[in-house]
Amino acid sequence: MRELSHRRRMLVLAICCMSLLLVSLDNTVLNVALPSMRSNLHASVSGMQWTIDAYTLVLAALLMLSGSTADRVGRKRTFQTGLVIFTLGSGLCSLAPNLEALVIFRMVQAIGGSMLNPVAMSIITNVFTEPRERARAIGAWGGVVGISMAAGPIVGGLLVESVGWRSIFWINIPVGVAALILTARYVPESRAPKPRRADPIGQLLVIAVLGTLTYAIIEAPDRGWDSPLIVTCAVIAVAGLLALVRYEGRREEPLIDVRFFHSAPFSGATVVAVCAFAALGGYLFMNTLYLQDVRGLNALHAGLWMLPMAFMCFVCAPLSGRLVGARGPRPSMLVAGVAITASGVMFALFNAQSSDAGLLIGYVLFGLGFGMVNAPITNTAVSGMPRTQAGVAAAVASTSRQVGQSLGVAVIGAVLAAGAASAATSRVGHAASPAAATAFVDAARPAWWIIAACGAVILVLGLVTTGRWAERTTRHAAALFEGEGAPTGQTSASAKA
Repeated sequence: MRELSHRRRMLVLAICCMSLLLVSLDNTVLNVALPSMRSNLHASVSGMQWTIDAYTLVLAALLMLSGSTADRVGRKRTFQTGLVIFTLGSGLCSLAPNLEALVIFRMVQAIGGSMLNPVAMSIITNVFTEPRERARAIGAWGGVVGISMAAGPIVGGLLVESVGWRSIFWINIPVGVAALILTARYVPESRAPKPRRADPIGQLLVIAVLGTLTYAIIEAPDRGWDSPLIVTCAVIAVAGLLALVRYEGRREEPLIDVRFFHSAPFSGATVVAVCAFAALGGYLFMNTLYLQDVRGLNALHAGLWMLPMAFMCFVCAPLSGRLVGARGPRPSMLVAGVAITASGVMFALFNAQSSDAGLLIGYVLFGLGFGMVNAPITNTAVSGMPRTQAGVAAAVASTSRQVGQSLGVAVIGAVLAAGAASAATSRVGHAASPAAATAFVDAARPAWWIIAACGAVILVLGLVTTGRWAERTTRHAAALFEGEGAPTGQTSASAKA
Protein backbone atom coordinates (compact mmCIF):
# COMPACT_ATOMS: atom_id res chain seq x y z
CA MET A 1 0.00 0.00 0.00
CA ARG A 2 1.42 3.38 -1.00
CA GLU A 3 2.01 6.04 1.64
CA LEU A 4 -1.00 8.30 2.08
CA SER A 5 -0.91 12.05 2.59
CA HIS A 6 -1.44 13.47 6.08
CA ARG A 7 -4.87 14.79 5.09
CA ARG A 8 -5.91 11.39 3.71
CA ARG A 9 -4.72 9.63 6.86
CA MET A 10 -6.77 12.04 9.00
CA LEU A 11 -9.83 11.31 6.87
CA VAL A 12 -9.33 7.58 7.34
CA LEU A 13 -9.02 8.10 11.10
CA ALA A 14 -12.23 10.16 11.16
CA ILE A 15 -14.11 7.49 9.21
CA CYS A 16 -12.92 4.75 11.58
CA CYS A 17 -13.91 6.89 14.56
CA MET A 18 -17.40 7.28 13.05
CA SER A 19 -17.83 3.53 13.11
CA LEU A 20 -16.66 3.35 16.70
CA LEU A 21 -19.10 6.10 17.63
CA LEU A 22 -21.93 4.06 16.10
CA VAL A 23 -21.20 0.90 18.09
CA SER A 24 -20.19 2.44 21.42
CA LEU A 25 -22.93 5.06 21.59
CA ASP A 26 -25.60 2.57 20.54
CA ASN A 27 -24.60 0.22 23.33
CA THR A 28 -24.83 2.84 26.10
CA VAL A 29 -27.67 5.03 24.84
CA LEU A 30 -30.02 2.05 24.96
CA ASN A 31 -29.91 1.78 28.76
CA VAL A 32 -31.82 4.98 29.50
CA ALA A 33 -34.49 4.03 26.95
CA LEU A 34 -35.34 0.70 28.61
CA PRO A 35 -38.27 1.94 30.77
CA SER A 36 -39.94 3.58 27.76
CA MET A 37 -39.32 0.51 25.59
CA ARG A 38 -40.69 -1.79 28.29
CA SER A 39 -43.90 0.22 28.53
CA ASN A 40 -44.39 0.46 24.78
CA LEU A 41 -43.65 -3.19 24.05
CA HIS A 42 -45.40 -4.51 27.19
CA ALA A 43 -42.28 -6.44 28.14
CA SER A 44 -40.88 -7.65 31.44
CA VAL A 45 -37.70 -6.32 33.00
CA SER A 46 -35.86 -9.54 32.14
CA GLY A 47 -37.10 -9.24 28.57
CA MET A 48 -35.66 -5.76 28.32
CA GLN A 49 -32.38 -7.04 29.71
CA TRP A 50 -32.07 -9.35 26.73
CA THR A 51 -32.16 -6.38 24.34
CA ILE A 52 -28.70 -5.61 25.73
CA ASP A 53 -27.53 -9.14 26.46
CA ALA A 54 -28.26 -10.53 22.99
CA TYR A 55 -26.14 -7.80 21.45
CA THR A 56 -23.29 -8.34 23.91
CA LEU A 57 -23.25 -12.10 23.43
CA VAL A 58 -23.16 -12.02 19.62
CA LEU A 59 -20.63 -9.20 19.52
CA ALA A 60 -18.21 -10.91 21.90
CA ALA A 61 -18.50 -14.25 20.09
CA LEU A 62 -17.83 -12.86 16.59
CA LEU A 63 -15.11 -10.26 17.15
CA MET A 64 -12.27 -12.72 16.64
CA LEU A 65 -13.81 -14.12 13.45
CA SER A 66 -14.27 -10.63 12.01
CA GLY A 67 -10.70 -9.60 12.79
CA SER A 68 -9.15 -12.66 11.18
CA THR A 69 -11.54 -12.51 8.22
CA ALA A 70 -10.57 -8.90 7.56
CA ASP A 71 -6.89 -9.84 7.54
CA ARG A 72 -7.67 -12.60 5.06
CA VAL A 73 -10.25 -11.17 2.61
CA GLY A 74 -9.67 -7.43 2.95
CA ARG A 75 -10.16 -4.91 5.73
CA LYS A 76 -12.01 -2.32 3.69
CA ARG A 77 -14.42 -4.89 2.28
CA THR A 78 -15.14 -6.35 5.72
CA PHE A 79 -15.54 -2.86 7.20
CA GLN A 80 -18.06 -1.86 4.51
CA THR A 81 -20.01 -5.07 5.06
CA GLY A 82 -20.18 -4.33 8.77
CA LEU A 83 -21.46 -0.81 8.14
CA VAL A 84 -24.23 -2.11 5.88
CA ILE A 85 -25.36 -4.80 8.33
CA PHE A 86 -25.20 -2.52 11.38
CA THR A 87 -27.13 0.27 9.66
CA LEU A 88 -29.74 -2.19 8.38
CA GLY A 89 -30.06 -3.70 11.85
CA SER A 90 -30.55 -0.24 13.37
CA GLY A 91 -33.37 0.50 10.94
CA LEU A 92 -35.02 -2.83 11.74
CA CYS A 93 -34.72 -2.18 15.50
CA SER A 94 -36.55 1.14 15.11
CA LEU A 95 -39.44 -0.71 13.45
CA ALA A 96 -39.59 -3.68 15.85
CA PRO A 97 -43.26 -4.48 16.60
CA ASN A 98 -42.52 -6.56 19.70
CA LEU A 99 -39.78 -7.63 22.09
CA GLU A 100 -38.88 -10.82 20.26
CA ALA A 101 -38.31 -8.96 17.00
CA LEU A 102 -36.26 -6.32 18.79
CA VAL A 103 -33.96 -8.94 20.31
CA ILE A 104 -33.44 -10.59 16.90
CA PHE A 105 -32.72 -7.24 15.24
CA ARG A 106 -30.24 -6.38 18.01
CA MET A 107 -28.39 -9.57 17.13
CA VAL A 108 -28.29 -8.41 13.50
CA GLN A 109 -26.77 -5.14 14.72
CA ALA A 110 -24.15 -7.08 16.67
CA ILE A 111 -23.10 -9.10 13.61
CA GLY A 112 -22.37 -5.83 11.82
CA GLY A 113 -20.80 -4.27 14.90
CA SER A 114 -18.32 -7.13 15.21
CA MET A 115 -16.92 -6.12 11.79
CA LEU A 116 -16.39 -2.49 12.74
CA ASN A 117 -14.23 -1.88 15.82
CA PRO A 118 -11.42 -4.44 15.41
CA VAL A 119 -11.32 -3.97 11.65
CA ALA A 120 -11.21 -0.19 11.99
CA MET A 121 -8.31 -0.50 14.42
CA SER A 122 -6.38 -2.71 12.02
CA ILE A 123 -7.03 -0.13 9.27
CA ILE A 124 -5.59 2.57 11.52
CA THR A 125 -2.59 0.38 12.31
CA ASN A 126 -1.84 -0.11 8.62
CA VAL A 127 -2.40 3.54 7.66
CA PHE A 128 -0.44 5.08 10.54
CA THR A 129 2.87 3.23 10.30
CA GLU A 130 5.06 5.76 12.15
CA PRO A 131 4.96 4.77 15.86
CA ARG A 132 4.38 8.21 17.37
CA GLU A 133 1.76 9.21 14.81
CA ARG A 134 0.01 5.88 15.27
CA ALA A 135 -0.05 6.35 19.05
CA ARG A 136 -1.67 9.77 18.61
CA ALA A 137 -4.24 8.31 16.22
CA ILE A 138 -5.04 5.61 18.76
CA GLY A 139 -5.39 8.35 21.37
CA ALA A 140 -8.05 10.04 19.23
CA TRP A 141 -9.72 6.65 18.80
CA GLY A 142 -9.68 6.17 22.58
CA GLY A 143 -11.28 9.57 22.98
CA VAL A 144 -14.26 8.39 20.94
CA VAL A 145 -14.54 5.25 23.09
CA GLY A 146 -14.56 7.27 26.28
CA ILE A 147 -16.87 10.05 25.18
CA SER A 148 -19.38 7.75 23.51
CA MET A 149 -19.69 5.47 26.51
CA ALA A 150 -19.88 8.31 29.01
CA ALA A 151 -22.19 10.49 26.87
CA GLY A 152 -24.60 7.68 26.05
CA PRO A 153 -26.95 8.39 28.98
CA ILE A 154 -27.09 12.08 28.02
CA VAL A 155 -27.88 11.47 24.36
CA GLY A 156 -30.35 8.74 25.24
CA GLY A 157 -32.14 10.91 27.77
CA LEU A 158 -32.52 13.76 25.28
CA LEU A 159 -33.84 11.51 22.51
CA VAL A 160 -36.22 9.50 24.67
CA GLU A 161 -37.77 12.55 26.32
CA SER A 162 -38.07 14.60 23.12
CA VAL A 163 -38.84 12.07 20.35
CA GLY A 164 -39.24 8.58 21.79
CA TRP A 165 -37.22 5.40 22.24
CA ARG A 166 -37.21 4.45 18.53
CA SER A 167 -35.15 7.57 17.77
CA ILE A 168 -32.10 6.07 19.49
CA PHE A 169 -31.82 3.73 16.49
CA TRP A 170 -32.62 6.38 13.87
CA ILE A 171 -29.45 8.30 14.61
CA ASN A 172 -27.35 5.34 13.47
CA ILE A 173 -28.75 5.40 9.94
CA PRO A 174 -27.38 8.72 8.58
CA VAL A 175 -24.05 8.20 10.35
CA GLY A 176 -23.76 4.68 8.94
CA VAL A 177 -24.62 5.78 5.41
CA ALA A 178 -22.13 8.67 5.58
CA ALA A 179 -19.39 6.36 6.88
CA LEU A 180 -20.12 3.87 4.08
CA ILE A 181 -19.84 6.53 1.35
CA LEU A 182 -16.64 7.99 2.84
CA THR A 183 -15.11 4.52 3.24
CA ALA A 184 -15.65 3.75 -0.44
CA ARG A 185 -13.97 7.04 -1.39
CA TYR A 186 -11.06 7.39 1.01
CA VAL A 187 -10.16 4.18 2.86
CA PRO A 188 -7.51 2.05 1.10
CA GLU A 189 -7.85 -1.70 0.92
CA SER A 190 -5.37 -3.84 2.86
CA ARG A 191 -5.03 -7.48 3.72
CA ALA A 192 -2.44 -10.00 4.78
CA PRO A 193 0.09 -10.70 1.97
CA LYS A 194 -0.38 -14.41 2.57
CA PRO A 195 -4.09 -15.02 3.21
CA ARG A 196 -4.65 -17.44 6.06
CA ARG A 197 -7.00 -20.35 5.71
CA ALA A 198 -10.31 -20.38 7.55
CA ASP A 199 -10.33 -22.06 10.96
CA PRO A 200 -13.91 -23.28 11.53
CA ILE A 201 -13.02 -25.49 14.50
CA GLY A 202 -11.18 -22.64 16.19
CA GLN A 203 -14.11 -20.30 15.53
CA LEU A 204 -16.60 -22.77 17.00
CA LEU A 205 -14.41 -23.11 20.08
CA VAL A 206 -14.22 -19.32 20.41
CA ILE A 207 -18.02 -19.07 20.16
CA ALA A 208 -18.38 -21.86 22.73
CA VAL A 209 -15.99 -20.19 25.17
CA LEU A 210 -17.21 -16.61 24.82
CA GLY A 211 -20.86 -17.54 24.37
CA THR A 212 -21.12 -19.77 27.43
CA LEU A 213 -18.91 -17.48 29.54
CA THR A 214 -20.94 -14.38 28.64
CA TYR A 215 -24.23 -16.21 29.19
CA ALA A 216 -23.08 -17.47 32.59
CA ILE A 217 -21.92 -14.01 33.65
CA ILE A 218 -25.20 -12.40 32.58
CA GLU A 219 -27.61 -15.03 33.91
CA ALA A 220 -25.87 -16.09 37.14
CA PRO A 221 -27.23 -13.20 39.24
CA ASP A 222 -30.82 -14.29 38.44
CA ARG A 223 -30.41 -18.06 38.24
CA GLY A 224 -27.76 -18.49 40.94
CA TRP A 225 -24.18 -19.61 40.57
CA ASP A 226 -25.14 -23.15 41.61
CA SER A 227 -27.79 -23.43 38.89
CA PRO A 228 -27.21 -26.54 36.75
CA LEU A 229 -27.39 -24.40 33.61
CA ILE A 230 -24.81 -21.91 34.90
CA VAL A 231 -22.51 -24.69 36.11
CA THR A 232 -22.81 -26.41 32.74
CA CYS A 233 -21.96 -23.17 30.94
CA ALA A 234 -18.94 -22.64 33.17
CA VAL A 235 -17.70 -26.18 32.55
CA ILE A 236 -18.14 -25.75 28.78
CA ALA A 237 -16.28 -22.44 28.90
CA VAL A 238 -13.32 -23.90 30.78
CA ALA A 239 -13.20 -27.06 28.66
CA GLY A 240 -13.54 -25.01 25.50
CA LEU A 241 -10.71 -22.71 26.53
CA LEU A 242 -8.38 -25.62 27.24
CA ALA A 243 -9.31 -27.22 23.93
CA LEU A 244 -8.85 -23.92 22.10
CA VAL A 245 -5.35 -23.37 23.50
CA ARG A 246 -4.34 -26.94 22.68
CA TYR A 247 -5.85 -26.93 19.20
CA GLU A 248 -4.67 -23.47 18.15
CA GLY A 249 -1.17 -24.14 19.48
CA ARG A 250 -0.84 -27.07 17.06
CA ARG A 251 -2.46 -25.46 14.03
CA GLU A 252 -0.23 -23.99 11.35
CA GLU A 253 -2.59 -21.08 10.64
CA PRO A 254 -4.65 -20.59 13.81
CA LEU A 255 -7.57 -18.24 14.34
CA ILE A 256 -6.02 -17.04 17.61
CA ASP A 257 -2.27 -17.32 17.54
CA VAL A 258 -1.04 -18.17 21.02
CA ARG A 259 2.30 -16.65 20.06
CA PHE A 260 0.76 -13.24 20.81
CA PHE A 261 0.67 -14.13 24.48
CA HIS A 262 4.41 -14.72 24.64
CA SER A 263 4.54 -10.92 24.82
CA ALA A 264 4.07 -9.69 28.37
CA PRO A 265 2.84 -6.25 27.17
CA PHE A 266 0.25 -7.91 24.91
CA SER A 267 -0.98 -10.21 27.69
CA GLY A 268 -0.95 -7.31 30.12
CA ALA A 269 -2.94 -5.12 27.72
CA THR A 270 -5.55 -7.88 27.47
CA VAL A 271 -5.96 -8.04 31.26
CA VAL A 272 -5.93 -4.24 31.56
CA ALA A 273 -8.70 -4.02 28.94
CA VAL A 274 -10.84 -6.47 30.93
CA CYS A 275 -10.24 -4.56 34.19
CA ALA A 276 -10.75 -1.09 32.72
CA PHE A 277 -14.01 -1.94 30.98
CA ALA A 278 -15.25 -4.01 33.92
CA ALA A 279 -14.71 -0.89 36.03
CA LEU A 280 -16.52 1.25 33.44
CA GLY A 281 -19.47 -1.11 33.12
CA GLY A 282 -19.87 -1.36 36.88
CA TYR A 283 -19.33 2.36 37.36
CA LEU A 284 -22.00 3.43 34.87
CA PHE A 285 -24.42 0.80 36.17
CA MET A 286 -24.08 1.80 39.82
CA ASN A 287 -24.14 5.53 39.23
CA THR A 288 -27.17 5.36 36.94
CA LEU A 289 -28.95 3.29 39.58
CA TYR A 290 -27.87 5.65 42.38
CA LEU A 291 -28.80 8.87 40.58
CA GLN A 292 -32.22 7.63 39.45
CA ASP A 293 -33.30 5.36 42.30
CA VAL A 294 -31.75 7.11 45.30
CA ARG A 295 -31.54 10.76 44.22
CA GLY A 296 -34.77 10.54 42.23
CA LEU A 297 -33.44 12.12 39.02
CA ASN A 298 -34.89 11.40 35.59
CA ALA A 299 -32.79 9.85 32.82
CA LEU A 300 -31.73 13.17 31.31
CA HIS A 301 -30.66 14.77 34.59
CA ALA A 302 -28.83 11.61 35.61
CA GLY A 303 -26.95 11.74 32.31
CA LEU A 304 -26.06 15.39 32.84
CA TRP A 305 -24.47 14.52 36.17
CA MET A 306 -22.06 12.29 34.27
CA LEU A 307 -20.87 15.13 32.03
CA PRO A 308 -17.68 15.65 34.10
CA MET A 309 -16.68 12.04 33.45
CA ALA A 310 -17.46 12.39 29.74
CA PHE A 311 -15.49 15.63 29.51
CA MET A 312 -12.42 14.12 31.18
CA CYS A 313 -12.55 11.11 28.84
CA PHE A 314 -12.77 13.43 25.85
CA VAL A 315 -9.83 15.59 26.98
CA CYS A 316 -7.52 12.91 28.36
CA ALA A 317 -7.74 10.26 25.63
CA PRO A 318 -5.91 12.27 22.93
CA LEU A 319 -3.45 13.53 25.54
CA SER A 320 -2.79 9.91 26.48
CA GLY A 321 -2.17 9.06 22.83
CA ARG A 322 0.46 11.80 22.60
CA LEU A 323 2.00 10.69 25.88
CA VAL A 324 2.21 7.08 24.65
CA GLY A 325 3.87 8.32 21.46
CA ALA A 326 6.42 10.39 23.38
CA ARG A 327 7.14 8.30 26.48
CA GLY A 328 5.61 4.88 25.95
CA PRO A 329 2.57 3.31 27.64
CA ARG A 330 3.82 3.32 31.26
CA PRO A 331 2.94 6.92 32.31
CA SER A 332 -0.60 6.68 30.92
CA MET A 333 -1.24 3.31 32.56
CA LEU A 334 0.09 4.52 35.91
CA VAL A 335 -2.07 7.64 35.86
CA ALA A 336 -5.08 5.54 34.84
CA GLY A 337 -4.50 3.00 37.60
CA VAL A 338 -4.08 5.63 40.30
CA ALA A 339 -7.12 7.68 39.19
CA ILE A 340 -9.52 4.71 38.89
CA THR A 341 -8.33 3.30 42.22
CA ALA A 342 -8.73 6.69 43.90
CA SER A 343 -12.24 7.11 42.54
CA GLY A 344 -13.30 3.69 43.80
CA VAL A 345 -11.76 4.31 47.22
CA MET A 346 -13.53 7.68 47.50
CA PHE A 347 -16.90 5.96 47.20
CA ALA A 348 -16.01 2.82 49.18
CA LEU A 349 -14.21 4.46 52.11
CA PHE A 350 -15.30 8.09 52.21
CA ASN A 351 -18.90 7.92 50.87
CA ALA A 352 -18.21 10.42 48.09
CA GLN A 353 -21.84 10.22 47.00
CA SER A 354 -22.96 11.85 50.26
CA SER A 355 -22.12 15.30 48.88
CA ASP A 356 -22.35 16.93 45.48
CA ALA A 357 -18.67 17.94 45.63
CA GLY A 358 -17.56 14.40 46.48
CA LEU A 359 -19.67 12.96 43.69
CA LEU A 360 -18.22 15.45 41.22
CA ILE A 361 -14.62 14.71 42.23
CA GLY A 362 -15.26 10.97 41.98
CA TYR A 363 -16.59 11.38 38.43
CA VAL A 364 -13.67 13.58 37.41
CA LEU A 365 -11.14 11.07 38.73
CA PHE A 366 -12.78 8.13 36.97
CA GLY A 367 -13.06 10.06 33.72
CA LEU A 368 -9.38 10.94 33.98
CA GLY A 369 -8.40 7.31 34.55
CA PHE A 370 -10.59 5.83 31.86
CA GLY A 371 -9.57 8.50 29.37
CA MET A 372 -5.90 7.70 29.93
CA VAL A 373 -6.16 3.90 29.69
CA ASN A 374 -7.53 3.32 26.18
CA ALA A 375 -4.54 4.49 24.16
CA PRO A 376 -1.96 2.26 25.94
CA ILE A 377 -4.31 -0.74 25.73
CA THR A 378 -4.72 -0.59 21.97
CA ASN A 379 -1.22 0.63 21.19
CA THR A 380 0.36 -2.13 23.29
CA ALA A 381 -1.89 -4.78 21.77
CA VAL A 382 -0.77 -4.05 18.21
CA SER A 383 2.76 -2.72 18.77
CA GLY A 384 5.62 -5.00 17.91
CA MET A 385 3.41 -7.49 16.08
CA PRO A 386 3.42 -8.02 12.28
CA ARG A 387 0.94 -5.84 10.43
CA THR A 388 -0.37 -9.02 8.81
CA GLN A 389 -1.76 -9.95 12.24
CA ALA A 390 -3.14 -6.50 13.11
CA GLY A 391 -6.78 -7.54 12.72
CA VAL A 392 -6.49 -10.47 15.11
CA ALA A 393 -4.46 -8.45 17.63
CA ALA A 394 -7.02 -5.62 17.58
CA ALA A 395 -9.88 -8.14 17.85
CA VAL A 396 -8.34 -9.64 20.99
CA ALA A 397 -8.26 -6.17 22.55
CA SER A 398 -11.85 -5.47 21.48
CA THR A 399 -13.06 -8.83 22.77
CA SER A 400 -11.31 -8.17 26.09
CA ARG A 401 -13.17 -4.87 26.38
CA GLN A 402 -16.53 -6.48 25.65
CA VAL A 403 -16.01 -9.36 28.07
CA GLY A 404 -14.78 -6.92 30.71
CA GLN A 405 -17.85 -4.71 30.41
CA SER A 406 -20.18 -7.71 30.63
CA LEU A 407 -18.29 -9.03 33.63
CA GLY A 408 -18.36 -5.66 35.38
CA VAL A 409 -22.11 -5.18 35.03
CA ALA A 410 -22.88 -8.77 36.02
CA VAL A 411 -20.66 -8.83 39.10
CA ILE A 412 -21.63 -5.36 40.31
CA GLY A 413 -25.29 -6.19 39.73
CA ALA A 414 -24.95 -9.40 41.72
CA VAL A 415 -23.30 -7.58 44.62
CA LEU A 416 -26.00 -4.92 44.76
CA ALA A 417 -28.83 -7.44 44.41
CA ALA A 418 -27.45 -9.56 47.22
CA GLY A 419 -26.92 -6.70 49.67
CA ALA A 420 -29.64 -4.14 49.00
CA ALA A 421 -32.91 -5.66 47.87
CA SER A 422 -34.81 -2.70 49.25
CA ALA A 423 -32.75 -0.22 47.25
CA ALA A 424 -32.73 -2.39 44.14
CA THR A 425 -36.51 -2.46 44.07
CA SER A 426 -36.90 1.30 44.49
CA ARG A 427 -38.82 2.76 41.58
CA VAL A 428 -36.87 4.80 39.03
CA GLY A 429 -37.76 8.47 39.15
CA HIS A 430 -38.83 8.47 42.82
CA ALA A 431 -36.47 9.38 45.60
CA ALA A 432 -35.82 6.50 47.92
CA SER A 433 -36.36 6.77 51.67
CA PRO A 434 -33.34 7.62 53.85
CA ALA A 435 -33.26 4.01 55.04
CA ALA A 436 -33.27 2.70 51.47
CA ALA A 437 -30.58 5.20 50.50
CA THR A 438 -28.42 4.05 53.40
CA ALA A 439 -29.01 0.43 52.46
CA PHE A 440 -27.95 1.16 48.89
CA VAL A 441 -24.77 2.94 49.97
CA ASP A 442 -23.85 0.10 52.33
CA ALA A 443 -24.54 -2.56 49.70
CA ALA A 444 -22.58 -0.66 47.08
CA ARG A 445 -19.44 -0.45 49.20
CA PRO A 446 -18.09 -3.90 48.22
CA ALA A 447 -18.81 -3.05 44.59
CA TRP A 448 -16.77 0.14 44.88
CA TRP A 449 -13.89 -1.90 46.33
CA ILE A 450 -14.11 -4.15 43.26
CA ILE A 451 -13.74 -1.09 41.02
CA ALA A 452 -10.81 0.12 43.14
CA ALA A 453 -9.23 -3.33 42.78
CA CYS A 454 -9.56 -3.08 38.98
CA GLY A 455 -7.66 0.20 39.14
CA ALA A 456 -4.98 -1.39 41.32
CA VAL A 457 -4.50 -4.21 38.79
CA ILE A 458 -4.08 -1.62 36.02
CA LEU A 459 -1.48 0.17 38.14
CA VAL A 460 0.52 -2.99 38.87
CA LEU A 461 0.44 -4.19 35.26
CA GLY A 462 1.46 -0.71 34.13
CA LEU A 463 4.63 -1.16 36.15
CA VAL A 464 5.31 -4.81 35.37
CA THR A 465 4.53 -5.01 31.64
CA THR A 466 6.31 -1.85 30.45
CA GLY A 467 9.90 -2.37 31.63
CA ARG A 468 12.97 -3.82 29.96
CA TRP A 469 11.97 -7.42 30.70
CA ALA A 470 8.57 -6.86 29.11
CA GLU A 471 10.23 -5.28 26.06
CA ARG A 472 12.37 -8.40 25.63
CA THR A 473 9.29 -10.63 25.69
CA THR A 474 7.72 -8.52 22.93
CA ARG A 475 10.82 -8.91 20.76
CA HIS A 476 10.73 -12.64 21.43
CA ALA A 477 7.04 -12.85 20.42
CA ALA A 478 7.70 -10.81 17.27
CA ALA A 479 10.57 -13.14 16.38
CA LEU A 480 8.14 -16.07 16.47
CA PHE A 481 6.30 -14.38 13.59
CA GLU A 482 9.51 -13.87 11.61
CA GLY A 483 8.86 -13.81 7.88
CA GLU A 484 5.13 -12.98 8.27
CA GLY A 485 5.35 -9.22 7.79
CA ALA A 486 7.00 -6.15 9.24
CA PRO A 487 6.20 -5.39 12.88
CA THR A 488 3.96 -2.43 13.62
CA GLY A 489 6.74 -0.95 15.72
CA GLN A 490 7.20 0.17 19.28
CA THR A 491 7.22 3.73 20.44
CA SER A 492 10.71 5.05 20.86
CA ALA A 493 10.14 5.68 24.51
CA SER A 494 8.83 2.24 25.28
CA ALA A 495 12.16 0.72 24.42
CA LYS A 496 13.79 2.96 26.98
CA ALA A 497 11.29 2.22 29.74
